[in-house]
Amino acid sequence: MPTRFPNEFVYQVVSLLVAFILVHALYVAMVRPQAEIDGQAIAAQIQADPDRAPERSFFVVIKDYEQEACFVLMLWALSILGYKGRAVWGQQQLLGRDLLQLPEGLPVGPEDTRALAARLDALLAHERDGLLPRALQGAIGRFAATGNVQDVSTTARDLCDSEGERLESELSIIRYIAWAIPSVGFIGTVRGIGDALGQAHRAVEGDITGVTSSLGVAFNYTFIALVLSIVLMFFVHQLQLMQERLVLDSERYVDHWLIRRMRGG
Repeated sequence: MPTRFPNEFVYQVVSLLVAFILVHALYVAMVRPQAEIDGQAIAAQIQADPDRAPERSFFVVIKDYEQEACFVLMLWALSILGYKGRAVWGQQQLLGRDLLQLPEGLPVGPEDTRALAARLDALLAHERDGLLPRALQGAIGRFAATGNVQDVSTTARDLCDSEGERLESELSIIRYIAWAIPSVGFIGTVRGIGDALGQAHRAVEGDITGVTSSLGVAFNYTFIALVLSIVLMFFVHQLQLMQERLVLDSERYVDHWLIRRMRGG
């Protein structure tokens, strides 16, 4: 798969740019203008009735740059998850096909390996790059070389295990984003707390409005970041489950449709 990494890297870069453009355009066109309107309405309510607790506006909660960055990262991660999920789903479709086209109950000997390899070579290029065809090719090649069924089983299992490890390592960028989202939220919280401490002299004089307002905004950052992180990790675990099932089902397919029919030379 010589072109897979560059293609995926280009997709990640482009998807990050698209996520930034979409989220920033939404913030400029709707979120921040509406947050300004809601903020003025809340200020008017407080001035009219200081004892009344105003309702929190969603646009006010998400209006700042830290929340915008969290949404950009969230959309970027979902686009990468969609790319990887589509690739795994495409490989799972191969599990429902008879790739070897062997008659039921027909044993397989070393002399049959050339014909079996030719049938796999006839697959489309993107299908041959899948885990199942590569596991079958590796098993057939080992059987042709050694004629030992145990060696074939070990080869297929090792190939599936290495593919599982590779799929797991490819999730590192998504796990990094899932870690970065709450980190950005904490940065915003620290900034909000800093703003609140900058108004401590007013609190000493008896006016705590600025301090409480800044603290309320500060914790909005962490709230949004943690919610987005929880949602993202759910989809990460779903993709990981799909990948693990693909590896296990591919190993089971090779064992059922090929290895059990082999007769050593």
